[in-house]
Amino acid sequence: MGKDIKAYNNILELIGNTPLIRLNRITNDCKGEFYAKVEAFNPGHSTKDRIALYIIEEAERRGILKPGDTIVETTSGNTGFSLAMVSIIKGYDCILAVSSKSSPDKIDMLKCMGAKVYVCPAHVSADDERSYYSVAKRLHEETKGSVYINQYFNELNIEAHYKTTGPEIWEQTNGHVTHVVACTGTGGTLSGTAKFLKEQNPNIRILGVDAYGSVLKKYHETREFDPDEIYPYRIEGLGKNLIPSATDFDLIDKFVKVTDEDSAHMTRTLAKTEGIFAGYTSGAVIQAIKQYDEEGEFDENSVVIAILPDHGSRYMSKVFSDEWMSSQGFFDSVNAEEQKVEFIK
Repeated sequence: MGKDIKAYNNILELIGNTPLIRLNRITNDCKGEFYAKVEAFNPGHSTKDRIALYIIEEAERRGILKPGDTIVETTSGNTGFSLAMVSIIKGYDCILAVSSKSSPDKIDMLKCMGAKVYVCPAHVSADDERSYYSVAKRLHEETKGSVYINQYFNELNIEAHYKTTGPEIWEQTNGHVTHVVACTGTGGTLSGTAKFLKEQNPNIRILGVDAYGSVLKKYHETREFDPDEIYPYRIEGLGKNLIPSATDFDLIDKFVKVTDEDSAHMTRTLAKTEGIFAGYTSGAVIQAIKQYDEEGEFDENSVVIAILPDHGSRYMSKVFSDEWMSSQGFFDSVNAEEQKVEFIK
């Protein structure tokens, strides 16, 4: 005792204050300056660390969550990992209902973090008893002393980013930010960030990214839920087949939709041009920036922040697997990868 040791008390103290990194090559053909907010620098390798810690500590503060309780959640992988990590440090059990669309890497990581995992079919309606929404609710009802995080309909999801991500971007850009581009799943990241930044400067443009097969873009434009928009797609953690209350559509200026294939290739290009090994949705964000630029969204004075939500290690069996890319029909004679591995016999 008494030694001058410079150390963190636990891994949770590393959450937040992620770096802003200039994009130097991948956006060369776009107008403006582009910077990546690289959320993989969180200890749980994703932006979901922020909401996991904030919601759990707020539940503790309100007396909702007590020692020995169990945390239950619906997740495509990242929130589950973050909740499992926080649960380890704080001494809670963790039960997760996961979409079968989640990569095997994500599911294995959840198990390694001590969570009990239920894998649910991805391509069923939200109110189907087999959906990961319904399964999580049932597990919560069946588990005594459990708390359901319910990230899609929890206002604390927005509040976590209002108090952390938004202020960080404002400070890191010295208030010069003109645009923020981010994917929307629950919508908490974009909504909370937007709320803070628009209070500082209402002219900041908040640009959402949606998937083909998701209802969010059309709902933003019409305020009508159209089930005909829904069909299976591959990107995890992007888009929805329901309307989350954690998305404040009034704060979002515009949406574009990106394809599975374009996003997959852009994820790999991001690694090869910028050395940023990020996840599938990060590629979707960069692809969206290209599309927004084509639509004339940016000019030479634009300072654009791309929120890159997670790390590429969670997609080794998907977008970073040549076999998976080929099986999805994403490789052809034009964009097939060169063989980079030689085996010496």
